[in-house]
Amino acid sequence: MIEAKLNDEMIRIAEARHHDPFSVLGRHPCGEGVVVRAYIPHATEVFIAEGNLPLERIPDSDFFEWRGSGKNLPEHYRLIWRDTWHHDHIAHDPYSYLPQITDFDLHLFGEGRHSHAYNFLGANEHEIDGVAGILFAIWAPNAERVSVLGDFNHWDGRRHAMRVRPGSGVWELFIPDITPGIFYRFEIRNRNSGEVLTKSDPYGRRFEMRPGNASIVAPRSTYVWQDTTWMERRAAADWQHAPMSTYEVHLGSWQRGYEGEFLNYRELARQLVEYVTRMGFTHIELLPVTEHPFDQSWGYQVTGYFAPTSRFGTPDDFRYFVDLCHQNDIGVLLDWVPAHFPKDAHALARFDGTALYEHEDPRKGEHLDWSTLIFNFGRNEVKNFLISSAIYWLDEFHIDGLRVDAVASMLYLDYSRTEWVPNQYGGRENIEAIEFLRQLNATTHTEAPGTLIIAEESTSWPQVTRPTYIGGLGFDIKWNMGWMNDTLRYMGQEPIYRQYHHDLLTFSMLYAFSENFMLPFSHDEVVHGKGSMLNRMPGDEWQRFANLRLLYLYMFTHPGKKLLF
Repeated sequence: MIEAKLNDEMIRIAEARHHDPFSVLGRHPCGEGVVVRAYIPHATEVFIAEGNLPLERIPDSDFFEWRGSGKNLPEHYRLIWRDTWHHDHIAHDPYSYLPQITDFDLHLFGEGRHSHAYNFLGANEHEIDGVAGILFAIWAPNAERVSVLGDFNHWDGRRHAMRVRPGSGVWELFIPDITPGIFYRFEIRNRNSGEVLTKSDPYGRRFEMRPGNASIVAPRSTYVWQDTTWMERRAAADWQHAPMSTYEVHLGSWQRGYEGEFLNYRELARQLVEYVTRMGFTHIELLPVTEHPFDQSWGYQVTGYFAPTSRFGTPDDFRYFVDLCHQNDIGVLLDWVPAHFPKDAHALARFDGTALYEHEDPRKGEHLDWSTLIFNFGRNEVKNFLISSAIYWLDEFHIDGLRVDAVASMLYLDYSRTEWVPNQYGGRENIEAIEFLRQLNATTHTEAPGTLIIAEESTSWPQVTRPTYIGGLGFDIKWNMGWMNDTLRYMGQEPIYRQYHHDLLTFSMLYAFSENFMLPFSHDEVVHGKGSMLNRMPGDEWQRFANLRLLYLYMFTHPGKKLLF
């Protein structure tokens, strides 16, 4: 006879709404012996492999249990079962393992001071007492239940429910005997509404090809880097007094195959390195290669902050891309998007049924121009997520710098909106975002010496590239959007009228040395019907080419680093 409390708990597990399945499943003391309990839907018979001990089915359920002395039962036992399709299975019981994430990691995570959260969150290869498997972990503080879904359990949310770590909002589960390469998602049940959500892994390092959105367990990289000389030289380089000419590239449109297909990272590397070397550029800046759902986009609606997009190959293929650039003395910069994220249901939006990564109030949490959501920079776990993403790219892929997108939209609470919420002092400055940016820059400069953090900042915010210890934001370089707009306005004039607009050329020299500037003619100047740089010049074809040559000559003699799309 099953006692009422246990029966109620089994019902909640079977209905996938139990908060703590470890309190029921696995091995537990029972009188002078132990009980081993398992929940395996569609199983017809179950045994403990060590000793071939049969588990008895609890009537009218998919629960099985064995009772005995337990003296000869190993700590990490294996279960053998046969399903209704007459397939046999054997695996270690995931509910026989203790928590794996350290209290120290959780403490740093809760304080917003963990810059390598990807080492324990997401899906990581793990081994316990010689048993290999995957440690899954996710932050979902408002969940009643979180499960791992995958090929290994037929995407059944009743199986592999996770353990919550009290006080942290982190859920974890070590699943033994599975290997990298499997597809997986997380199923989350909100504790208040009961809403069930299926989500990709925020810390996923690889994703299936669109239109699918499952995460893929990525193996530990075995790539052997050949860029030691570059990395040593970079750490000691005086970049401020060295020439820097950057070629901005969108990998999806720069070059295609004969039938219009995307090229692999390795194919792109060989062709791009040859071109960039011949043209004399010192750096490549990649428009976002972080995973995103839409092929026809620039890539700024990111759904995978730790994953090179699968469109062009594997993470190791991308490592080859960066490595080959470095071997040819070409730096690699990456566009990185911490300002906002898309509303796609499988990604970060309302991740655990609440506004977790974003703000609940749409006046703070939604960017109307882009129809995206704004990160809640005041939440420590969100800061961990973003800073860990930055460190991951700099560390794992040897990226030489990040161009932080849309910084102006982060700095101002009233950016491009008529309804907004002032800060605690009544001002429009986003104090939480400012602190996040300072922490980001301080952390990256400490942990990745020689890397550059570049701000796309279009306002006159002071001290963007000044150190944090004197009140600056701590960026290395700022895009000079004022110079770009003034110069294009001047060059767009017919030559006869330019004599009335020389102030557009001279004004930039009044502030050219107030920040560490980069002069950008980026992809933004050729989109939304603006036309090519050539077609923005006045005159006939010969005159347009002459004006464009003059424009680039002026650009390369003006103070500041250079960038061309």
